[in-house]
Amino acid sequence: MTNYSKTKTSYYRRLYVAYLIDSGTNTVPALLDVTEMHRRTLQDTLKALADLDIVIESRGGTKNASYSVKSWGAIDKDWIRINLQHIKNVLELV
Repeated sequence: MTNYSKTKTSYYRRLYVAYLIDSGTNTVPALLDVTEMHRRTLQDTLKALADLDIVIESRGGTKNASYSVKSWGAIDKDWIRINLQHIKNVLELV
């Protein structure tokens, strides 16, 4: 097992969450289920997407909110798709 830096895992976590949102896994319960993150970690990750210039939009109330990606900024979502298994490996989601 390789140990990855906190910076890399944080970056990949953000990419993975944005990719999931863009792929239709776009509610907090669904994201929690797929990512196995703690709720607070997911909330922090959603807020931190703006640091990468990934713009997400929330629709609905606080209980039934869903998200969509409005802009990927400089991020290439095709790279994420192509490297999804590697990202999951780094995040230990295999």
